[in-house]
Amino acid sequence: MVNAKGRSLVAMGLTFILAVIAGTGAIMATASGAAPAMPAGDATRGAQVYEDNCTGCHSLDANRVGPAHRGVFGRKAGSAPGFAYSPALKKAKFAWDVAKLDTWLTNPQGFVPGAKMGFRLPDAQKRADVIAYLKKESGK
Repeated sequence: MVNAKGRSLVAMGLTFILAVIAGTGAIMATASGAAPAMPAGDATRGAQVYEDNCTGCHSLDANRVGPAHRGVFGRKAGSAPGFAYSPALKKAKFAWDVAKLDTWLTNPQGFVPGAKMGFRLPDAQKRADVIAYLKKESGK
């Protein structure tokens, strides 16, 4: 069965079910195999989102409850100088980039089981804005 645009209703239903099951705003595959595009981030908006949501635990230049964020782009996970990371993040074998930060901010403990950070930023636009801000502040 197809709708007026020729799309399979079964595939559309499967996409909806997957979205409901995922429920976290995470990037997910659709029935066609394509992932939704991440929205374009705005560093100016991201500065405000960062201030409103992140500065309780983080700053750009000082370790607090969480590590300093300036220079996070391209930095190996779990390697900011002077921060006491969880063993799980110390063992992570990746460097931070747009996709990794988006996944992290969606569900840190789902991305790196055993990570200390429990905060999630479910709004895809806000994640994109914060990531744009962090990228700018990292000189990238």
